[in-house]
Amino acid sequence: MATGGEIDTDNLHDEIFDVLCSMCKNRGKHSEGEKFCVECHEYFCLNCVTVHSQVPLCVGHKVLDKSQVKSGTSKALPTAPAERCDRHSHKHIDMYCQNHDNVGCSTCMAIDHRSCKDIFYIPDFIQNKSYQVASREIQTKLKALAKIFAVQANNFQQDKQNLLKRKAELLDDIRKFRQEINDQLDKLEKSSIDEIANKFKLLEDKIEEGLKQLQEHKAKVTSAYDKLASPNPNQAELFVHVKMGEDAENVANKFIEDTKVNKTVSDIEFHSYRNLLQQLKQNKSIGMLTEKTIETADKLLQITGGQSCCVKQKSDEEISDIYSACYMEDDTIILADFSNNKLKRLDSQNYIITDCYNLHGEPYQICKIHETQVAVTLYTKQEVHFISVDSQMKTLNKIKTDFYCIGLAYANNDLYISDKTSVYIYTMSGRKLKQLSTDQPGQKLFSDIQSLAVSKDATRIYVADGHKGLKVLDNNGQIVTTFNGEQLKRASYCHLTEAGSVLVSGFDSNNVLQLTSDGKLIGEVIKAVSGKPGIRSVCCNQQMSKMCISRFNTDNIEVYDI
Repeated sequence: MATGGEIDTDNLHDEIFDVLCSMCKNRGKHSEGEKFCVECHEYFCLNCVTVHSQVPLCVGHKVLDKSQVKSGTSKALPTAPAERCDRHSHKHIDMYCQNHDNVGCSTCMAIDHRSCKDIFYIPDFIQNKSYQVASREIQTKLKALAKIFAVQANNFQQDKQNLLKRKAELLDDIRKFRQEINDQLDKLEKSSIDEIANKFKLLEDKIEEGLKQLQEHKAKVTSAYDKLASPNPNQAELFVHVKMGEDAENVANKFIEDTKVNKTVSDIEFHSYRNLLQQLKQNKSIGMLTEKTIETADKLLQITGGQSCCVKQKSDEEISDIYSACYMEDDTIILADFSNNKLKRLDSQNYIITDCYNLHGEPYQICKIHETQVAVTLYTKQEVHFISVDSQMKTLNKIKTDFYCIGLAYANNDLYISDKTSVYIYTMSGRKLKQLSTDQPGQKLFSDIQSLAVSKDATRIYVADGHKGLKVLDNNGQIVTTFNGEQLKRASYCHLTEAGSVLVSGFDSNNVLQLTSDGKLIGEVIKAVSGKPGIRSVCCNQQMSKMCISRFNTDNIEVYDI
């Protein structure tokens, strides 16, 4: 303690007092710290703590008696919690309800836990119960939650990007539709203008023709007059001129009379179709916005109700056998009737056939290639036909192949066509690009292909094989996975949903299964029903919450709500 014969007063006061007042110490004074501020982590004497509490930034700080702080130096920590209550910000969380295993401030306990018996002041509870907080375990759990939140935050960002992308697509759709309206109005305007031009041209031509005839008659009258007016001693010639003048007079008078009789004044008016304008005024927008939930690819579709629809037509010679179906943008379903060589359009709202189209060949699988166009394989014709389904169905083009055409799918502006044992990739113009039939060891991939489906980005090819189940291939023709077994007997059709899962029907198992894009089973969507024919095809439209299935050799199909 002694240095150079002097007394070290700082060390002396440090030894006299357990802790020093921080404010006094900063002014060169030494006073014992009687109070401790939790937020400032400083000790104060009784005088300075009053000053501290009057500083605006320090109002509300929790101040403890020295006895509530662990013994030691000025760096000692308080035994009472410093965390403030979310509900009562002026209070600290220093109470514990053992009945509910919940902490809170004294106000929280008075309000929410007034009937609880085991309520403790936390420093006393920890001291008396020798309670140890499982900090490491909670940290591990919170860290795991933080990772989950990070993943979910990324998902939210992805959802936001998808939402913005969809918004841009819808705005583009509106602009395109507006342009279609403008184009149609331009056509109607041009047609009206052309009609007016043609009408006035006829009237102008009629006037010009009358004026021409008038000039001709006038010339004849003038000529006859001039001949008679000129001196002519030849009586014979004068007689001729008189008769010619009489003829000219008679013809001219008849022209004048005819002109008076046939002369009508045309007052042409334009009467606009006001109902067009009225219809536009009645609408608040140029379209209707609907919102429907799109299920995720790994969530099992649920059937909530359905209806059986008769698709038989008077002109059908055979019982219908719908080999394939696809939904269009207008909520209609195009059906491929193999036994009657027809495409049929079903209104899935009113459940009636509204249109039929004769193909002169057996349609096997149909797929949508445009909002108003489909392609269909004609089995024995060895052809793929492109059909417009806009107002009335008609053939636009066709591709000729050298094999019996069965399966058909469309992706990235290419066609995927199959016979029983191979999948062929064609351009839309009919040029063959690739054939998939064997794997790397040279083994046959397929034996009884019934239908095809392809992902939008063409990275996955799905093949329903009656003998080998559902095969999932990459775009190089390599097998990703195969799904076969008791749950799927004699695969008859595969369909890719908007969300990316795969629906596959089993003809003998008489059911519809849902699988992930990599061919893993999610569950059974439609179960087998005793006595019903095997399922031929399945398709769905999640935007419209509809699913359609067809069965072997029956005039009815089934449309379900999903």
